[in-house]
Amino acid sequence: MTTFAQQSSQPTAGGQTGSSTRPLGPGHGAGQSEPRPISRLLPPPGKPALDLGAHLRRHGQVPYRGRPGQLIEDVRVAGLTGKGGAAFPVHRKLSAVLAAQGRPVVVANGAEGEPASAKDKALLLLNPHLVLDGIQLAAEATGASDAVLYVTLDAEKAHWLNALIAQRRSANLDRLEVRLVAAPHKFLAGQESALANRISGGPALPSFAPPRVFERGVDGRPTFVSNVETLAHLSLIARYGPSWFARAGTPDEPGTMICTLHHADGRVDLTEAALGTPLSDLLDLGPAVLANGDDPLSTPASAVLIGGYHGAWLPTATAARITLANAALRRHGATVGAGVLAALPAGRCGLAETARVARYLALESAGQCGPCRNGLPRIAGALADLADVTGGRRPDPALLHDLDRWSGLVYRRGACAHPDGTVRFVTSALRTFDAEITAHRHGRCTGTSNRAFLPVGNGE
Repeated sequence: MTTFAQQSSQPTAGGQTGSSTRPLGPGHGAGQSEPRPISRLLPPPGKPALDLGAHLRRHGQVPYRGRPGQLIEDVRVAGLTGKGGAAFPVHRKLSAVLAAQGRPVVVANGAEGEPASAKDKALLLLNPHLVLDGIQLAAEATGASDAVLYVTLDAEKAHWLNALIAQRRSANLDRLEVRLVAAPHKFLAGQESALANRISGGPALPSFAPPRVFERGVDGRPTFVSNVETLAHLSLIARYGPSWFARAGTPDEPGTMICTLHHADGRVDLTEAALGTPLSDLLDLGPAVLANGDDPLSTPASAVLIGGYHGAWLPTATAARITLANAALRRHGATVGAGVLAALPAGRCGLAETARVARYLALESAGQCGPCRNGLPRIAGALADLADVTGGRRPDPALLHDLDRWSGLVYRRGACAHPDGTVRFVTSALRTFDAEITAHRHGRCTGTSNRAFLPVGNGE
């Protein structure tokens, strides 16, 4: 029987900026580009997962610093930001937990409730010891006395991860016992306060803030929550230093990140890319032939979704000119997020795709506040009506006004960021698919296929 650790990952780890057999080690200093393909976090395509022996041969022992706080300055200089979506400076979270009152807890967040993302699952499958090293180093940096790995688990995966943890304990690698906690298969399961509630024995539902999780999180204790990819980067910075980390990326956004790529031809794969990589190097956005500097003459994708389901749609011509960097994307209302990039095939209706995902997001809400209980279902319903032109049906012209009004009422009024992220996704669609909206208002759809493209939680 194929075990969890032997399974080939889907999506596959590869792509244009995938990985190589080049050994890791200290670089030649900041500002020098790292050759592609990149293989800091994921093994090369077709290569097996790194077991403990291979991990130690490649990276050596966990580079403990000896006392709390010592690693934080290296993390600050490196410019590491969180890879779970918010891109928050990691050194600030570490410092806040270190300075808080009480016995800290460290949580590695691998819940990955975003259906379009597969990076955390792949990293834990293919290179788990980088993450487990990062947990130990973050625990030392914050002075934590408890550590948790929070992931979606079935019996086989739990057995495999527990075996890895036991193997490390036998090798005297870990100073702190790591406890596995199962995350539910829900979009909001990885939200920080929902995570803290779940690990504390309650439901995985977000809490109103303040207090913040770094002040009172798991069992009311200061809690450092970090995405598993972020912790893997942290363990490499601890070994090779900030200058090595900055060999990839841009001066303002150094390093790499794992991206889940949904190509217009239906392929889905993973690649590790430097921040600042042109989006056209990651997705096939067609020939860079533009009319009047704006409109594409030829492209296989009608639009690009950047940042996943709390991200933003951009026209393909816009996406083809910008890079995988928040500084570039924010000018267009988008962010890198957790590294989900999807090129919508030209034959798919962007409104129909957006409506289907918006319905999923409304159903996945915690239902604890007015924006989630009332606003998101109404927005999803209006989008479904706008997308439906069956039999030449013409949607109510007032729907666009309703969507604009409800989005304004929802924004920044929720208990967590879920309503804001959903509104960002929806409003970007209304901008990007303006021509499709016009066609729908006349009872026509330009889509040639009604087959779903973006995945949602029920396996569609």
